[in-house]
Amino acid sequence: MAKKEKVKQEEVKKVSAQVEGIAPRLIQKYKDEVIKSLMTEFKYKNIMQVPKLEKIAINIGVGRATQDQKLLETAVSEIELITGQKALITKSKKSISNFKLRENQPIGAKITLRGKKMFEFFDRLVSVAMPQIRDFRGISDRSFDGNGNYTLGIKEQIIFREIDADKVTNLTGMDVTFVTSAKTDNEAMALLKAFGVPFIKR
Repeated sequence: MAKKEKVKQEEVKKVSAQVEGIAPRLIQKYKDEVIKSLMTEFKYKNIMQVPKLEKIAINIGVGRATQDQKLLETAVSEIELITGQKALITKSKKSISNFKLRENQPIGAKITLRGKKMFEFFDRLVSVAMPQIRDFRGISDRSFDGNGNYTLGIKEQIIFREIDADKVTNLTGMDVTFVTSAKTDNEAMALLKAFGVPFIKR
């Protein structure tokens, strides 16, 4: 195993171990505050009706990877460092000659977070990373899918403290999808708001 790869895996394991060793703040917040707030707002009769955050899916695409696979390798290393979880490489489904894209060619990666890792990432995203966005005033309330899920587009990975901006040679964006058990977008928005997501009307 190459020394660089070994170092990367050790860093990912370190982040993962830190997450497993703590009870994320947002889990307690959900139990102590969010459930009560949503039951009052939506007049649920049963606590089981209260929406939950089920998973967070993170997807990155590296179009330039068709010319330079090292760009994808770097992007994958960064997203694994940010989340503390190993990424699954995504591949092209068909060839597109105009883009020099071959079928089954690695072009991106995805990670699905659940449980403690999901809440720990969520907390860092809202409390630490989002405020690092230039001229940040909040995120759009229009990116719900009609089924209680919300997708946030992040333009630069350097908003996360795990990434050393001075060493970044290529800015990589990502889509972060919050998958909830809510039956409506209004309930999903109330859930995410209660966790501290700063929505603004667009």
